[in-house]
Amino acid sequence: MPTDSNETKAGIETKAAVRNYLNFLKNAGFLCLVPSGRKRHDSAHSRAERLEVEHKKAGKCVKCRLAQGRAHVVFGEGNADADVMFIGEAPGQEEDLQARPFVGRAGKLLDSMIKQVGLRREDVYITNVNKCRPPNNRDPEPDEVEACRPFLLTQIELIEPKVIVALGRFAAHSLAGNQTPIMKMRGRFFLFHDVKVMPTLHPAAILRNMNYLDLAIEDLRRAVHAAAEMKR
Repeated sequence: MPTDSNETKAGIETKAAVRNYLNFLKNAGFLCLVPSGRKRHDSAHSRAERLEVEHKKAGKCVKCRLAQGRAHVVFGEGNADADVMFIGEAPGQEEDLQARPFVGRAGKLLDSMIKQVGLRREDVYITNVNKCRPPNNRDPEPDEVEACRPFLLTQIELIEPKVIVALGRFAAHSLAGNQTPIMKMRGRFFLFHDVKVMPTLHPAAILRNMNYLDLAIEDLRRAVHAAAEMKR
């Protein structure tokens, strides 16, 4: 039986309207179009190899002024199959020297926090918004963030975490694209490239005021729970 052209046109327009509305909800932060329990497209070994390729590219990067003063590029480390990914601000002195993220006092506290929510450091993936240490540990400048952004996006694309934990004000602002105080952001999910993000306090801030530790642990528990729910 021939298809009525008016009905076909109406169907196409309806689908387009629904698609546009869903995109509106997603971009507004009301909808996550990533299906729960999604399966990664390739093996953890393959993704680890591709991450290593990106690591080598980052080691040669001179796109911003931070390349001039670094000892090492601190690309990131951990499980390429991680459900939870931690993103901080930028390497500090110890991280720059060892070429590993979160290895100083703040790193030791982060390891303890991860353990308290039932995970190990080797279960997760840890990186920073910027891969090179800013002078005197200042905040990275906007152009420095943008120069490094492709590496971060590639890490997220390859690892496909179910939840990202943004450690501290700078990381949370960089992912959310706003300047909301961290104490108002923490504990509330938002979306970054279709991935749930849980903002929380930076371990360095917690070291300055240990009263914040329970709040951060609460945030991490919610992040781990959300990741587990998405696997069901």
